[in-house]
Amino acid sequence: QVQLVESGGGLVQAGGSLRLSCAASGRTSSTYSMGWFRQAPGKEREFVAGISRSGFSTHYADSVKGRFTISRDNAKNTVYLQMNSLKPEDTAVYYCAQSELSLVTVAPASYTYWGPGTQVTVSS
Repeated sequence: QVQLVESGGGLVQAGGSLRLSCAASGRTSSTYSMGWFRQAPGKEREFVAGISRSGFSTHYADSVKGRFTISRDNAKNTVYLQMNSLKPEDTAVYYCAQSELSLVTVAPASYTYWGPGTQVTVSS
C-alpha cells in the first residue's frame, strides 16, 4: 500500500508562486511515474503535470506549460510542483498520484494511488 500526502497549498495573489510537495510512504514510489492533477468546483479532474520514474521525462498540460515545473527526489520519496505566474483559473484542489507505470501517463485511470488533495486559491 502507498500513502500520498500533499502540502504547500494556500491562498496567493495572481502572479504569485506556490510550491506543492507530495510525500509518499509505504511501498517504494521511486519505481513509478508520478503526476499532479487538479479539480475545480463543477469541473472534472484534469491532468496538470507528470514525471517519469527516472525524472528525465516530464509532460505538462498546455494550460500550465512554461509556468509550472514538476520534479522529484527519489531519495526522499517526494514529488514537487513549482507553480509560478499563477492565475485565478489555476484555483482548484491539487492531487498527487502514483501510477504503476514507469513512463508518464496523463489518464487518471492509469494512476493507482491518490493523495487527499491540497487547496490552491489564486485571487485576482
